[in-house]
Amino acid sequence: MGRCEVCGNDYERTMEIVVASERHTFDCFECAIHALAPRCEHCGCRVIGHGVEAGEMIFCCAACAQQEGIRGLRDHVEAGAV
Repeated sequence: MGRCEVCGNDYERTMEIVVASERHTFDCFECAIHALAPRCEHCGCRVIGHGVEAGEMIFCCAACAQQEGIRGLRDHVEAGAV
């Protein structure tokens, strides 16, 4: 059994996630996201997908990046692009 580092639940099916050689133990993905997912620089939501990046900043979407003055980021690939 392991103990979730976020909620403290003592659970027999915990998961271990290693980030930059640091081990973390969680009882569910929700707790792992809460602890590890970055926050959007504009709206503050957790970025659990790819998001978009500009230098060291990460945003949940291109619209949030644009609100912060970042230009040229896109959320999707143009139709027909490979």
